[in-house]
Amino acid sequence: MIDSNAVNALRTQAIGPEHKSLPADSWGRSIEDFVAAQPELNRFHTPLLTVDNAKIDHNIAVMAAWAEEAGVKLAPHGKTTMAPVLWKRQLDSGSWAITLATIWQVQLARRFGVERIMLANSAVDPVGLRWLATELDAHPEFEFYCWVDGLRTVEAMDAVLGEAGSARQIAVIVELGGDHGRTGARSVEHARDIAEAVAASPYLSLAGVGGYEGALSHDRSEAGLAAVADYLRAVRTLHQDLDAAGLYGDHAVVTAGGSAYQDLVALHLASLADENGTNGVPTSVVVRSGAYIIHDDGFYSQISPMIPSRSDHPLAAAMHGWARVVSRPEPGLALLDAGKRDLPYDEGLPVPQSASGEVTALNDQHAFLRFPDDDAAAPVGTVVRLGLSHPCTAFDKWRLIPVIDDSDSDNPRVVDLIHTFF
Repeated sequence: MIDSNAVNALRTQAIGPEHKSLPADSWGRSIEDFVAAQPELNRFHTPLLTVDNAKIDHNIAVMAAWAEEAGVKLAPHGKTTMAPVLWKRQLDSGSWAITLATIWQVQLARRFGVERIMLANSAVDPVGLRWLATELDAHPEFEFYCWVDGLRTVEAMDAVLGEAGSARQIAVIVELGGDHGRTGARSVEHARDIAEAVAASPYLSLAGVGGYEGALSHDRSEAGLAAVADYLRAVRTLHQDLDAAGLYGDHAVVTAGGSAYQDLVALHLASLADENGTNGVPTSVVVRSGAYIIHDDGFYSQISPMIPSRSDHPLAAAMHGWARVVSRPEPGLALLDAGKRDLPYDEGLPVPQSASGEVTALNDQHAFLRFPDDDAAAPVGTVVRLGLSHPCTAFDKWRLIPVIDDSDSDNPRVVDLIHTFF
């Protein structure tokens, strides 16, 4: 499912000053050589983002066990980390595929030998689509799915693939959306029309239905959960209609599920799983959660169904920021050396975990840490551990991310460095 040699080769690459916050004595050395001695975290500059190795293992195991119990397959969204070494760990744990969001991301995954990919997006860029047709024709073992949500999308794909002389049909998922959501057909009726157009195409094959329920709610209020449930019931109805109409080939995929409502996806869709085709076309139900591998101390720690108050097997926050007090310009205020260029802020500001106070704002390279009263316990030079929100916008700010053995240790050791590709 992935080329282990290509992934392992990343550890032979040289560290340099382009790798933010790594110490100068690591420059010119391979990752493998540098981390062999498990250097202490205090050898690194601040600001810094780290991930906890044991908590990543824990989260992968928790999600794999949940999927097996629920009767669904996992195709974790790789755009969360864009880290092939983490994709490998997910695939090795039993994940069915890797989900991605752009053709370029698909190209990167193919460089690392990922053999089953779902593009959770439409593929209408002619340059990318021509590359995709060539890649599929050249590699019969490559299994690929993308989405369509309109008749014009089908027409645009047909035009490009026809000009390219594509030999293999591209498997497509009809995407159902919802009012005020993101992409996706806005009604089951329109989605059926799209499915019929796909089934009639010489270059496409109808491979399933799905979409993204997270665009319809951002909390677990009664109204939010009801909106998600209504949407998932519509996805279910669409699949059953297309199956009854005989529009599928020899297999169908029903897919949904970010990292906020996978419990509802299992509740409403898992019973459609029918690998042997006992009740219709053989069907796989695929959940695409991405953030679970890292989880967080912010947005997902509140909305996920897999937190201590909702699950006996909760996920654990595996990422932290580390920033140093560089200024105490006035009473009750400390400036840290981490800002928007270093840490996520779109789903909540960083939260101090080893100092009192509250981060009230971020500039490009500074965080404003304010105290209700002046706090002499955080003088200039103090390093503060920060809880973070939203892994998708944390990883994209770092080319190499230190992996530590224990984020709760007084002196964590770095056991690996993770390459990201953004």
